[in-house]
Amino acid sequence: MSAPSPVHAIIPFRPVNPKTRLSTVMDQEEREAFARAMLGDVISALKDAGCAPCLLSTVPFSSGDDDVATQIDTRDLNEALNAYLSRQQTPVLVIMSDLPLVTPDAIRRLVSCSADVGIVPGRGGGTNVLYIRKPQEFRVDYYGASFCDHVRIAEDAGLSYEVIDSFFMSTDIDEKEDLVEILIHGQGRSRRFLQEIGICLSLEQGRVGVQRSAHE
Repeated sequence: MSAPSPVHAIIPFRPVNPKTRLSTVMDQEEREAFARAMLGDVISALKDAGCAPCLLSTVPFSSGDDDVATQIDTRDLNEALNAYLSRQQTPVLVIMSDLPLVTPDAIRRLVSCSADVGIVPGRGGGTNVLYIRKPQEFRVDYYGASFCDHVRIAEDAGLSYEVIDSFFMSTDIDEKEDLVEILIHGQGRSRRFLQEIGICLSLEQGRVGVQRSAHE
């Protein structure tokens, strides 16, 4: 019996001037390098989970991994992703590039769910990962309370859905305070990058935060 085909995983990625809310601790060059480090962690987890990653970028970009292709689409994220989904005949994983704690086990658990759509919520009402068994019957609607939107879209399309509870997949990195989770739980490129530029844990007024070494 032949092995099952790998799940196609599409990763939206912004190579130029990403993560502007981290400007208080990183300049643009560092933020771009950090975004690439987080992307590398996501790609590694996907490949270890048996998925076939592909990047969706607005500009030409190479991850440096020969197994990872890049599709260029200058349209809005929703337009670009929905055009991609409309062309797919097999299940698709849509995963954000700023999830450096994601693990192969978490991905395998998501793609083994029996529902038509598996949804991993992000904090604040967002959506971090979607597993879509029938991509031509579903559309994405990111920004704002996208988790609620994706539940509604599944219901309107008559598709079953399952909400997947995963700390590691729900932890996206946008703010300075989010870096705490990488320094505590991370084991990959992203944690090493933060350490290399002198970002470390700090304790202020009983709360764990991050600080940058004075010599950096």
